[in-house]
Amino acid sequence: MRRVVVTGLGALTPIGTDVPSFWEGLLNGVSGADYITKFDASQFRTRFACELKGFDPTQHIDRREARKMDAFTQYALVAADEAIRDAGLDRASIDKDAVGVIFSSGIGGLYTFIEEMRGYAPGTPPRFNPFFIPKMIIDIAAGHISIKYGYRGPNYATVSACASSSHAIADGFLLIQAGLADVMVVGGSEAAINEAGVGGFNAMRALSERNDDPKTASRPFDKDRDGFVLGEGAGALVLEELGHALRRNSRIYAEVVGVGLSADAHHITAPCANGAALVMRRALASAKITPDVVDYINVHGTSTPLGDISETEAIKSVFQDHAFSLNISSTKSMIGHLLGAAGAVEAVATVLTIHHQIVHPTINHFTDDPACDLNYTFHKPVKRNIRYALSNSFGFGGHNACIVFKKYEE
Repeated sequence: MRRVVVTGLGALTPIGTDVPSFWEGLLNGVSGADYITKFDASQFRTRFACELKGFDPTQHIDRREARKMDAFTQYALVAADEAIRDAGLDRASIDKDAVGVIFSSGIGGLYTFIEEMRGYAPGTPPRFNPFFIPKMIIDIAAGHISIKYGYRGPNYATVSACASSSHAIADGFLLIQAGLADVMVVGGSEAAINEAGVGGFNAMRALSERNDDPKTASRPFDKDRDGFVLGEGAGALVLEELGHALRRNSRIYAEVVGVGLSADAHHITAPCANGAALVMRRALASAKITPDVVDYINVHGTSTPLGDISETEAIKSVFQDHAFSLNISSTKSMIGHLLGAAGAVEAVATVLTIHHQIVHPTINHFTDDPACDLNYTFHKPVKRNIRYALSNSFGFGGHNACIVFKKYEE
């Protein structure tokens, strides 16, 4: 089988608007949560989120072009551009027919949908922006990236709620293995911090309502966790066939060696330990490794009362006694839940963990939960030799994806 490596990374997050600042924020345990500034949230049950800070799309995208894009597409282009530049694809003479793009989102152009419907008055002649549909549809981010760089390989979006961008990574890996592309730009983007996004998740009772202390509201595996914190941003990775990367003398961050895909077949929103365990087992089988060689798991870790217990039970089921030897961390404790972008951003964190051999912490732990008794790397980063690492993503509808990364060895 053709080997697949990671040669480029991009990140636009609430704690850093590029990969170096994102990684620094993770190691320093920075919380990206604060009171919402994008709209008046005073009447909402949740009045805080993990917003991007200091981001101006016109610093990256022509103002006229930016107006034709929803925020989620703007975020996607910025993260993808960083990954492409990091991989040196912008300077390389490559066969653009062999470069593809899979870029996902869980919700897509929610800002655009809200704006257009606000301007529509029933009973009057409909007046809609001609860019309404092209701004809103989820696949448009992948389309914009391919148009900007001229990549004519496989091009589409994966949509599986909070597992969307992990499915994008999985598909990119499988396409390269199958010889259908040499390079894949993969990732995800989300921009849902608005009235509909916050109001909808509030109605589900999915969000934390810790309005008196937003910075510590995302508390994965803490006894007093009360829901996730909504985040926004994008993550991108350049996946490349090993021989192609070596011929370009590329820097290799890590190798992708396996993927797992499964469905809970259980409930539209409630987690299922069996489905999570199945996806990890399939990922290990795909990578042809046994559980005892895994060193680290970047967990889904949403800070929801049921979800964190379910994932803990799944890890114990798969890894048995070795579960207690793992280092585990939740990136969401700092950046919140980026929904369809979560898998990609957390995959970037996982790759950096292998590259630097440092596990970032899970922050905001105050009270032990007897049902969550693994090593979640609370409070401080830990240096550790990491050869194999997993990145977990689970989405509403029971969609599960797990990516296995490995330290690159010739």
